[in-house]
Amino acid sequence: MTSPRSPRTPRTEHLVLPGVLTDAEAATTVRGILAEQREDGAIPWFRGHHLDPWDHVEAAMALDAAGEHEAAERAYEWLARHQNPDGSWYAAYADGDFADVTDRGRETNFVAYVAVGVWHHHLATGDDPFLDRMWPVVHAAVEFVLRLQQPGGQIGWRRDDDGTDTTDALLTGSSSVHHALRCALAIAEQREEPQPDWELAAGALRHAIRRHPERFLDKGRYSMDWYYPVLGGALTGTEARSRIAESWDRFVVPDLGVRCVVPNPWVTGGESAELALALWAVGESDHALAVLQSIQHLRDPDSGLYWTGYVFEDDAIWPRELTTWTAGSLLLAVAALGGHEATCQVFSGDRLPRGLDPDCCV
Repeated sequence: MTSPRSPRTPRTEHLVLPGVLTDAEAATTVRGILAEQREDGAIPWFRGHHLDPWDHVEAAMALDAAGEHEAAERAYEWLARHQNPDGSWYAAYADGDFADVTDRGRETNFVAYVAVGVWHHHLATGDDPFLDRMWPVVHAAVEFVLRLQQPGGQIGWRRDDDGTDTTDALLTGSSSVHHALRCALAIAEQREEPQPDWELAAGALRHAIRRHPERFLDKGRYSMDWYYPVLGGALTGTEARSRIAESWDRFVVPDLGVRCVVPNPWVTGGESAELALALWAVGESDHALAVLQSIQHLRDPDSGLYWTGYVFEDDAIWPRELTTWTAGSLLLAVAALGGHEATCQVFSGDRLPRGLDPDCCV
């Protein structure tokens, strides 16, 4: 059963962007996400598909960017109710049903991302009691993730259901964890509960991402490995802009979006919106706008949601699924470009603790 639609028009003044969203289109997209949310707060990819914790948080953050704070809070309460005793969540739940687990692995970047969402919600609402309630959830999640940190600083990407840790690290996942650790440190600072071990962990992780690519599995064909060190805040300034520039022509398809995997002729909405957010974070707003404009062919005007991807050699939408997380990532990119304060603070990284990284001033 889907949750009731919001009785009011979503706040969309900062979600209007020329060639991307009008006020009416932004409101339709927000209502599209709300229509997929279950009454218990879960936000699956779409009704009948699975929920994973990372994409669940991404959609909740988009709801906060639109002023739908009650719906976003219910999403975080779902995580609080269904957190495993070790601080994790499973990788997939059928239709957001916590009793129907379809992947019992526990992926570190999925688990860590709750910190990003909780900090974003607090910045958007100023709700201190919410932060108090969610602090044990965030603390337990971070502790789970850091138990899989390797001596080189990188984060093992998964713990299997039998308790076996996968020590191999993924650059995209570790970059997302880096972002989450900084948000967790911001929460700890707000609560005046210092976490020096987290600072050391964040610094070691940033150092690995910046200086030791050999510590990560080679996934260079994937666009996420290209831009995620920037999106996750491990690379900034000139270093970040140089990384974006060096592979731009490899991954960006003019007027269509961003490839998911090279050389496949497939552009995806989520990767395109995330690249736009990374571009905004390094001061490339014009390029960010152009990328977002290029993926409007993925928009379904009736639901306001976005198709996952498009195979341009075959002129085919594939897969034929309209996902909450694709819409969520687009709304967050638009919110950053539109100056939404909480979204800007979370993704610019300017006010997030850096972590004790010996390279932090380089």
